[in-house]
Amino acid sequence: MKRLVLPIVLAALLAGAAVYLYLSGQAAAPATGGGVPGAPAAAEAGGDGAQPGRKPSRVIPAVLPDFALATPEGPLRKLSSFQHPSLIVNFWATWCAPCRREIPLLRQLRNERGARGVEVLGIAVDFREDVLKYAAKIGLDYPLLIGEEDGLAAADAFGIDPVFPFTVFADAERRIVAVKVGELHADEAAFILDHIELLNAGRLTLEVVQTLIRAELQRLEALRVEKPA
Repeated sequence: MKRLVLPIVLAALLAGAAVYLYLSGQAAAPATGGGVPGAPAAAEAGGDGAQPGRKPSRVIPAVLPDFALATPEGPLRKLSSFQHPSLIVNFWATWCAPCRREIPLLRQLRNERGARGVEVLGIAVDFREDVLKYAAKIGLDYPLLIGEEDGLAAADAFGIDPVFPFTVFADAERRIVAVKVGELHADEAAFILDHIELLNAGRLTLEVVQTLIRAELQRLEALRVEKPA
């Protein structure tokens, strides 16, 4: 029964997998599909999330939440143990096609930018044996945490309805700079990470970085809609 429940829950979360950009921080007004700390994750301008018969609004935290999940070796490890200037936290599952397509890009980002302080953490919301088998098959070489129901709880801690994959980008102060829901693309990742570097160097403020990222990701997504691959 347990093996039936989780895929049903995850499949429901995957439904309607449009690509959204979530941004946290002290930005002004969130773009459609965006959110800021203390503001609704669902982008409805002027809404307070308290209308009768409507689901309460979700809130994206300003900094990375902390939780512990199992490592491939078995022991639990906390998210807070990953202390890097730029941290990419990718939620995925073995049955999710766009999740699988992202993995080569995530490996590439870690290989190319690791010396610049970038770390990739995969959080597999899936059955442990399936994750270990798939990771071994493809030679997945970046850190992994694994959870089933506790993996869903970890995703929920980010204050968004999880649609897999989704990827969180954090800076050296563990502030959530951007959350990309849907398949991550190389041009999007490069722009986000380049601007997190500028943020960490003190050359740009968080608000400016988030505004630039929001505009660029919307532009890139519009181009992909116009010219599908």
